[in-house]
Amino acid sequence: MFQTIKNAFKTPDVRKRILYTLLLIVLFRLGCYISVPGVDTIALSNLTSQATGSISGLIDLISGGAFSRFSIFAMSISPYITASIVIQLLGMVIPSLEKTIKEGGEEGKAKINRYTKILTLFLALIEAIGIYMSYSGTYSAYGVFINPGFGTGALIVLSLVAGTALLMWLGEQITNKGIGNGISIIIFIGIISSIPSVVTTMYNLMFTSTGFSTTGLLISLGIIIGAIILVSGVVFVQEAERRIPVQYAKKVVGRKMYGGQNTHIPLKLAMAGVMPIIFASSFMTFPAMIIQMFNANIASQTGFWATIYKFSIATSTSQVGIGYTIANAIVYLLLILGFTYFYTYATFNPAEVSNNIKKNGGFIPGIRAGKPTTEYLSSIMSKLTLFGGLFLSIIAVLPMLMRFTGLNVAFGGTSILIVVGVALETVQQLESRLVMRHYKGFLE
Repeated sequence: MFQTIKNAFKTPDVRKRILYTLLLIVLFRLGCYISVPGVDTIALSNLTSQATGSISGLIDLISGGAFSRFSIFAMSISPYITASIVIQLLGMVIPSLEKTIKEGGEEGKAKINRYTKILTLFLALIEAIGIYMSYSGTYSAYGVFINPGFGTGALIVLSLVAGTALLMWLGEQITNKGIGNGISIIIFIGIISSIPSVVTTMYNLMFTSTGFSTTGLLISLGIIIGAIILVSGVVFVQEAERRIPVQYAKKVVGRKMYGGQNTHIPLKLAMAGVMPIIFASSFMTFPAMIIQMFNANIASQTGFWATIYKFSIATSTSQVGIGYTIANAIVYLLLILGFTYFYTYATFNPAEVSNNIKKNGGFIPGIRAGKPTTEYLSSIMSKLTLFGGLFLSIIAVLPMLMRFTGLNVAFGGTSILIVVGVALETVQQLESRLVMRHYKGFLE
């Protein structure tokens, strides 16, 4: 990996793309510190220091702390992620949209991109209004805005929506003129920007006011070793694949012979990637977000809706008690497994793959073409998906349970998967660009 990065900086075209990407990343980080107009920074600071855990933790982590600072990038790119998921789901039920997605091409991609942008702005508007209502003294008990009212609310909502639109544009520029997928890079930078605070926390564990702490050193070493093991496991699962051998029969067309080659179908162990965790976490925290918009003090109340709220936020905080957390973890695990199967079979159709193999005169050794091939592929996919889903579930649920041991895990399962996935994807793209550059030089 380091050799790839070194070679990339030696290549003028790739170096220019890397520097352009770094420039846009700097602009993104600067925007995370620009507060929206009309925010009382003192009241916001007091509220942030009093908060011990909330459903907005994942948003704040992805946005690189922009949410807790109430900056113009407070909503980060989350509306775009939600819009992309909705478009994919709609593509499964709307025939015309499914045709556009499958046909692809420049025109098809442009249409899907336009639909996603429109839906992103619509979702960003709704989310911005909800954020203003949650933090305004007119609608809740927080009141972090100066002179709350229609004018202030309109200005704040417009600023938040404009910030999301600007992030979409930055992501597109990185994708087209930089290195890697722009949206993924923005999320990646937002997550790793909290590393300095993690290092500071570990330093404070080792060096307390009374001197050096051996216990703090052991805890810090445990966290580092655990993080290395976790990242290694994620890399292994992300890169692991089951290769299904396929043979193609020889056939004579005119005077030439075609086919007769051996190849394989690579089936990823974690084909769904991080999407099941994103789906499940959105599903789990959605009730709390809606309830809190209508009742800001629900956390200190009792009753049916307070129970639903505490059960919902147990994904991101341990303040509600171990009973809520265990119940939430069980439902969360089942949802991740369900969404893993749903998303995997939505992106990989064994019957379609089997038909394509049969049409091209191919077969899997020892398996008859047609229905037996479909059943064989389905059986393998079912086992791979079960293992991948359990792995995702353990990574997502383990940090929730570890909070009760006194260890607050800085990076949850979603964050680790995103960071590792984006890093691997970016390095692979660098390698492909370097290879392309060598081929171009050879041809010229």
